[in-house]
Amino acid sequence: MAILTSVRYAIFGAAGLALAACGPNFERPAGARIDEGGFGNPTMNNVLVMTGQRSYVESLAGRFAAEVPTTINFAFNSAQLDDAARATLRQQATWIRQFPEVRFSVYGHTDLVGSQGYNQRLGQRRARAAVNYLVSQGVERSRLEALVSFGETQPIVATEARERRNRRTVTEVSGFVQDHPMVLDGQYAQVIYRTYTGGGGGGESAE
Repeated sequence: MAILTSVRYAIFGAAGLALAACGPNFERPAGARIDEGGFGNPTMNNVLVMTGQRSYVESLAGRFAAEVPTTINFAFNSAQLDDAARATLRQQATWIRQFPEVRFSVYGHTDLVGSQGYNQRLGQRRARAAVNYLVSQGVERSRLEALVSFGETQPIVATEARERRNRRTVTEVSGFVQDHPMVLDGQYAQVIYRTYTGGGGGGESAE
């Protein structure tokens, strides 16, 4: 009888393990499946989904991409900003300053020339250069909290040769400033539908 009972428990235990393996993973936070992997932030996505902010963030990201250039490019093996990059960043800064409730991320990229480790560091330097210039144009550094390097892993043009389009940084909307009064009151719609007044790109000091 004791042997029979042991066998029965063993069968039930195996069945339970099989069901657990096949069933949904309730350990993962809501929103984890849409984490883009850029800087390990399923927790941020969880907050956005659970508070209903995700759709507003996506709408605002679409506006930002439609109203100003989001990408700047770099010379080979360089993190120096040229005149065209600074002009684009001034346009971004004008937009960002008009939406003080919003946070942004800057992603650095490289082409495929060189080692992966070196390109990871180069992408970081490019992202840092872009952030520093945005700060010089009056954007609060606290709203540019994520400096992320994708290195050579996300080329626009799949080539191992030098390719300027792959040497870039991209600025994106990443969320809301959680302690801002409008965000605390849930007034996301008033933020995303605010009229943007373009700065023309060249109306501010270049340095």
